[in-house]
Parts: sequence; C-alpha cells; structure tokens
Amino acid sequence: MLMPGAVNLFADIGIVYAFWHSNVAGKLVILLLLLGSMFSWSVMVTKFVMIRRAKAETQRFLKRFRLARKPLAIYQNREAYADSPAYIVYLTGCKELTFHLLGTPELDDTFPTRLAEADRISAVAMNSVRSALEREVGEQALRMEDRMTILATAVSGAPFLGLLGTVWGVMDTFSAIAASHSASLTTMAPGVSGALITTVTGLLVAIPAMFGYNFLVVTLRGMTVELDNFAAELASSFDHRYLDTGSNIPR
Repeated sequence: MLMPGAVNLFADIGIVYAFWHSNVAGKLVILLLLLGSMFSWSVMVTKFVMIRRAKAETQRFLKRFRLARKPLAIYQNREAYADSPAYIVYLTGCKELTFHLLGTPELDDTFPTRLAEADRISAVAMNSVRSALEREVGEQALRMEDRMTILATAVSGAPFLGLLGTVWGVMDTFSAIAASHSASLTTMAPGVSGALITTVTGLLVAIPAMFGYNFLVVTLRGMTVELDNFAAELASSFDHRYLDTGSNIPR
C-alpha cells in the first residue's frame, strides 16, 4: 500500500505531473492516442480470439474431411463448422460442384440417389469449380485480414502524432519563456515535461500494436497458405471422383 507521501511524490514527478502541465493541444493528442489504443487493442483481442477458434474448428473439420470416404459426405450430411475458413471454402466448392452435377446445389432426401445417377462433369465445368474455390480462398483471406489497417495505422501514426504534440508543447513553452523574459530550468521544466508525455503515449500505443500486427500478419499469412493447400487438395479429390476422364470410378 502506498503511503500518502509516495502518492504526492508520484503526482509531483510522474506521468500525472506531466499530463497536467501539458497544453490543450497535448491533452487533445493524448486523448486521440488513447482512443487509438482502445481500437488497436480491440482489434488485437478480436483477431486473437478469431484465430484460436478458426484453428480449433479447422482442425476438427479437416480431421472429419480426411476420414470421410467421399468428398461430398460432410456437405450431404449438412455438418457445419462455421468458424472454420476451410469449411467455408469446402462449402463453396461443394455447391459449385453439385450445381454442375445436378443443376442445383439444394439438398433434399433424393440427393444421394441423384448424385449416384449423375454423369461426371467435363474439364471446363471442373475449372469453374476450381475458380470458385480460388475466389473463396481470396475472400476468406480478406475477411481474416479485416481491420488490420487499424493496427498498421496505430504502428505508423501513433509515434508521429505523439511527436506532433511534443513539438507543439515545446514551441508553446519557448514562446511563453520569450514573452516572460525569464529563462530558467524551473520555468522550462513543467512545459517540456508536459510536451514529452505525448511522445511517450504515442510509443506506448505503437509498440504493443507493432508486436500484435507482426504476429497477426505472420499467422494470417500461414492460415492463407493452409487454405490454398486445402483448396488444392479438395480440387484433386473432386477430380478423382467427378471429372469425366473416361474411367468408371464409383462415387
């Protein structure tokens, strides 16, 4: 527990002292930086939770997909893995494939029978399926990277905004000294201290955002590569069972 003297000392020489001796522009800059920090931390926490859920759900989905003997089994059974980007890519590919096989992506009780009786599709139709998979991979990548610009802005903009507040505060301090015709350390120290706090605040906003941004960029890039690999695996599985190559492989 802090003693009253310690509290007063903190107020006299710490961040509180610097804040109260900053000018109006400095306080406004600090307020903007604190708002930016709230937004950046909100993005980081949201992305961390999203990544954790997506990885766990994707692991479950891929395990189920690779155990299934037929690539359309999960789609046919209406199983859902909503938090998995790989599942969304899979669902898009299945809908496009069934549209070319059956003329409609709708599921009903006759789906297994209609699928068993359907003719294999041509290479041109299968290219449409691959294109749909590639489009969905791109859309999922964009969705995962959504709001990352907020972190990038915090990393690059917060130090400059803090520096602006510092320069402005120092300028006001020297202007006041010039007007009073009295230059001393006691006169300058409060103003300079109040000016420097904006740079400190800018760095406190930018540094966590930088680490979070770098971690998220690398992680999301890896997840995008995994999506590309899964899309290729799924397309290969579709080719094996549903592409018309002149062979008679059972579905």
